[in-house]
Amino acid sequence: MILPVIMSGGSGSRLWPLSRALHPKQFLALLNENTLLQETINRLDPASTIDPLIICNNEHRFIVAEQLRANGTGSSDIILEPMGKNTAPAITLAALAAIAKGDDPLLLVLAADHVIKDVTAFQTAVVTASDFAEQGKLVTFGIVPTHAETGYGYIKQGEKRTQLESVGFDVASFVEKPDLTTAQSYLDSGEYLWNSGMFMFKASRYLEELAKFSPKMLEVCTKAYESKSQDLDFTRICADIFAQCPEDSIDYAVMEPLCKAEDSQNAIVVPMNAGWSDVGSFSSLWEVSEKDESGNVNHGDIISHNTTNSYINAGHKLVTTVGIDNLVIVETKDALLVADKSQVQDVKKIVEKLKSDERYEYKHQREVYRPWGKYDSLDFGDRDQVKRITVKPGAKLSVQMHHHRSEHWVVVSGTAKVTNGDKTFLVTENESTYIPLGQVHALENPGVLPLELIEVQTGSYLGEDDIVRFDDKYGRG
Repeated sequence: MILPVIMSGGSGSRLWPLSRALHPKQFLALLNENTLLQETINRLDPASTIDPLIICNNEHRFIVAEQLRANGTGSSDIILEPMGKNTAPAITLAALAAIAKGDDPLLLVLAADHVIKDVTAFQTAVVTASDFAEQGKLVTFGIVPTHAETGYGYIKQGEKRTQLESVGFDVASFVEKPDLTTAQSYLDSGEYLWNSGMFMFKASRYLEELAKFSPKMLEVCTKAYESKSQDLDFTRICADIFAQCPEDSIDYAVMEPLCKAEDSQNAIVVPMNAGWSDVGSFSSLWEVSEKDESGNVNHGDIISHNTTNSYINAGHKLVTTVGIDNLVIVETKDALLVADKSQVQDVKKIVEKLKSDERYEYKHQREVYRPWGKYDSLDFGDRDQVKRITVKPGAKLSVQMHHHRSEHWVVVSGTAKVTNGDKTFLVTENESTYIPLGQVHALENPGVLPLELIEVQTGSYLGEDDIVRFDDKYGRG
């Protein structure tokens, strides 16, 4: 039995402004109609795997649940990390969860934000890895390199190993991201693979090796998991205990010490040649995307003249280009990025500036998703803000009040069930209602079609933290 463990953390800062802290790249449809998370699930072989276990942070929980639902995918569990502690603690929580159910499955550890074009080659590599993992080996997947890449770590292959009809190699060493000359020497030698960050092993074997090399991590994660609580479809890990956990990657915490130990033959790398990319930047996204005859990747309403080798994404406006080469142009509702394709690794510097300046563009798109639907901030001033609110059929916003603002609601389509103080009534298309400052209120969609309304807020403070919730079906405080 193979239990896929999908790690859905990370912020994808180098893909800003498409990717934001609260809606990062794994939740975006970058190559087709499916998001990267959905594509990660879709490439699994249902004949050999069970419903995946997802690990994400608290702020992403409803996005994950909604994308699983939209994809028609079940989940064995959604574990909420209280804070990011790198990959080793996350995988430890998954292993503990698997063992707690009385099983000892093979864990297939995957990232939610990778692109793999050759699904058959991926599934074949998984079968190969499972042959070794069933025998107690800890397996990592190494990507057969196509060029001298300086943005990835590398794995050096050791002695060839066979298990049944499967072929793998001892892990001789893990190597940090090299400079270009060193990367070229790795490529020329044929002995090195890119470090994909994907793994397979029995849950018990991972915990056994972790106990040798990082006993403190295992101790803290075990206590944190044993103090877990259930919240709707989510498993919450005790934050106070988990905060004491050492922060480390699985490479440093387990795999590197293992390949240096006396029983180093327990660390195996399986080569994979499957059109893999971690889509870590716009240049890598350009590389894996379909291009026109001029080498351009175009998304949206675009008119170009004498334009070559560029990535252009027009989210909401007509974008026109003349006489450019090797550029990245990304337009969203609230931001515009123009960058040289050879320097897109430094987009993260822009994100760092946004974060230090506490600008909302660091965290949010203009369109913000909530468990009940979404809202789009159309306009705002010092004392007013206009939003388009969409509420899913059957969904209800929390019973709440505001200390600093009043609200006017105008229904555009659908029917709203409104609680306004001690009154509850329906508001239909082209009708409106007014929520005074300090009034306890709620909004619900009782219909079978989406509810759309325009909300006009006025007041001295319009921040999202001016919400006092009295009752919430989604467990938000």
